[in-house]
Amino acid sequence: MSALYRLSRSSCRRLTPISASYISFANPQSHPNPDPYSNPCPKHDSKPSIGHNVKLFNQYFNFRNPYIASQYALFSTSPDIVQGSNHENGGKDDEHNGILKKDSEKTWVDLYVPEGVRPYAKLARLDRPIGTYLLGWPCMWSIALAAEPGNLPDFKMLALFGCGALLLRGAGCTVNDLFDRDFDGRVERTKLRPIACGVLTPFQGIAFLGVQLLLGLGILLQLNNYSRILGASSLLLVFTYPLMKRVTYWPQAYLGLAFNYGAILGWAAVRGSLDPFIVLPLYASGICWTLVYDTIYAHQDKDDDLKVGMKSTALRFGDSTKEWISGFGFLCISGLALSGYNADLAWPYYTCLAASSGQLAWQIYTLDCSNRADCNRKFVSNKWFGALIFSGIVFGRLVS
Repeated sequence: MSALYRLSRSSCRRLTPISASYISFANPQSHPNPDPYSNPCPKHDSKPSIGHNVKLFNQYFNFRNPYIASQYALFSTSPDIVQGSNHENGGKDDEHNGILKKDSEKTWVDLYVPEGVRPYAKLARLDRPIGTYLLGWPCMWSIALAAEPGNLPDFKMLALFGCGALLLRGAGCTVNDLFDRDFDGRVERTKLRPIACGVLTPFQGIAFLGVQLLLGLGILLQLNNYSRILGASSLLLVFTYPLMKRVTYWPQAYLGLAFNYGAILGWAAVRGSLDPFIVLPLYASGICWTLVYDTIYAHQDKDDDLKVGMKSTALRFGDSTKEWISGFGFLCISGLALSGYNADLAWPYYTCLAASSGQLAWQIYTLDCSNRADCNRKFVSNKWFGALIFSGIVFGRLVS
């Protein structure tokens, strides 16, 4: 109680903050929080938030000095005070780990989605759109490549595939969380995902998956018969990917097969057939690109993956990660160059390809595999790589 004594010495002296350890004696389970996305988590024990601890502290000790009470409350609830920050994983679990965040750091799901719907939005990762970008870009590349020389890509197809990428990515995340619900609870970055945390039951997750697949079917039926068959076959890759982390150190390669399937499907949706000399190099380059960015992403979880027995290329490559992903990056750019050459794209494409090569080289050269925040930044930056390639294809097709 020496901290209490120091705190009460004088209201005119600068406040000495009380460590959270002095007030963490309170049992958080006896004070349930109505917000399912704040501590404590229903399934996994964790520290109560600073604001919650301060409220309990004041309840138990009833400060009689109003200046001290108000100053300590100001310290404890200031949005600029961050304790135990989890910025190394991109801030994904900041709110759940007892960290007070600025409103500007919260996603639109936290701010605008009704509380009852919020768990489903987070299950589909609507608050983390990077996965939709990475799934959608290969589709857009292929659609733009399939455009006739001198023409812009088919905007209707771009819109359909954009919606499809959003739905399929959400369905894939739901499948992944259903399979990994026991493992996710033991990994720091994922322990508060809705199913792992217990906010949603597996049955609710399956029902939500059914809704997403039904909506995706509606989009698939807008395509030609050839594309419908190809699109339906991709579901096998989506549903089996989560199992790969248990059996091979190359789940990122398998993810590449699933995430870049749009490179095949987009061309087929526009042309009604396949040109293997254009589509296959594009598909292969997308797989190599996935091996780059998802290996970087996997370095965020490598310590936890070792504990729970999951496998990844981050663990497979280890200290040689930069050498491996440099090789995959070279193969990615080579495949894109070959695909563009076979499609008779004009010079703007190769200008953008050079710029995207520089972006990829920057990622690899400056990557700090031991820094989770840096890994997340480099991973997220791949949306710009995809945008550069798409821009090059569009301009290259217009000029050709």
